[in-house]
Formats: sequence, structure tokens, C-alpha cells
Amino acid sequence: MTRSSIKGPYVDPRILKKLEGKKPSTAGVIKTWSRACQIAPEMVGFTFGVHNGKDHIEVFVTEDMVGHRLGEFALTRKFVRHGGKMQKDLEMAQKEGEIAAAKAAKGATETKK
Repeated sequence: MTRSSIKGPYVDPRILKKLEGKKPSTAGVIKTWSRACQIAPEMVGFTFGVHNGKDHIEVFVTEDMVGHRLGEFALTRKFVRHGGKMQKDLEMAQKEGEIAAAKAAKGATETKK
């Protein structure tokens, strides 16, 4: 459920306090554990170190991110690809096909000259 529009967006006051009087170019990485904090227009240009449960992931804030939460840009789960030996064989065959296609394209351009 979203936050009530009467209350307004949740912006952590500790983050705003860290931003006071700083310029985005000289501030460096601002560490935070507040993943639920919404990105305000004052935060544009700053780099935040958002904690994902293990370490801080650097998030550079742009204008498109305003209104989203900081936690949306620091994933908490690491994707490990699917498959085993069969998947590996398929990937190798695909790479070999790409290499063969590149060689064929290179050979075609050399014969035109």
C-alpha cells in the first residue's frame, strides 16, 4: 500500500541533513541504510552508498529517479545464472557461431576490396 498523499513523501531527515550546504561535485559518496527514503529533487546529482544488507552499492541520482525509493536501485539478491553442463554447452555453441559469423563478414569485406 502506498503512503497517504496527505502525509507527503517520506524523505529521511538524516539524509537531508547530510546534504545541507554540500555541492554534488564535492560531496563524494553519502552512505545510507535508509532504503525506504524517497528521492527528492534536492538529491539530484549526488552519489549515495545504499546498503543492500551486505555492503554499500553506489547509486548516482538523476532526474528520472525522483519519486522512486533508494532501495529500488540497490538490489539485495545476486543473480547466479541458471543451468549446468547443458547450459554451458549451449553458450559455447552460440559463441562459436558468433565467431564464425564475424570471420565470414570479415572475409566478405576483404574480397570486395
